[in-house]
Amino acid sequence: MADYKSNFWDERYSSEEYVYGREPNQFFKEQIDKIAVPGKLLLPGEGEGRNAVYAARSGWQVDAFDQSKTAKEKALRLAEKYKVNINYSVTDLNNFSADTNNYKAAAVIFVHLPPVERVELHKKLISSLSKGGIIILELFSKNQLGKESGGPQDMAMLSSVEEIHEDFKKLKIILLEERNLYLNEGDKHSGEASVVRFVGLKLV
Repeated sequence: MADYKSNFWDERYSSEEYVYGREPNQFFKEQIDKIAVPGKLLLPGEGEGRNAVYAARSGWQVDAFDQSKTAKEKALRLAEKYKVNINYSVTDLNNFSADTNNYKAAAVIFVHLPPVERVELHKKLISSLSKGGIIILELFSKNQLGKESGGPQDMAMLSSVEEIHEDFKKLKIILLEERNLYLNEGDKHSGEASVVRFVGLKLV
């Protein structure tokens, strides 16, 4: 299984360019824009800050984290460019903790983990949501294997509709689908891709 530790991500983010672009993920943007009144937003594995900065520009109070110090530095530069504030910490995905019932929304955008770690992260995110909170998720599907448009080339770290349904079975499903699309998110996410998309609502 691939080893995506902090030094891997520090190296990936070391260039001056934003490797996944400066604009928000399109699915994240579409879904966050549907929420009329912004609140507190949690973004794990946020990387260079493109989604955090977009949300902050839209009035959200953003808590973001990543295991890469280089990612944080670039995210804060992007926030400074747009004159917004984001609360960004350097934390391993397996070690973070969040207050329960605290967030109006959380988003998991191309955060790929081994199965046990993935399930644990998703449990924490459900717990972190307040009643009526929304989870937005976009991950590469298992059909991404062999494609060169991004994501880990490791079947265990790619997702299926069935796995995501199981992970979030406590939520009301607003959207759950696998689809093929064309990614144009910087050098590392470019080309034909297969993704799983999910939006879930916490009712209690």
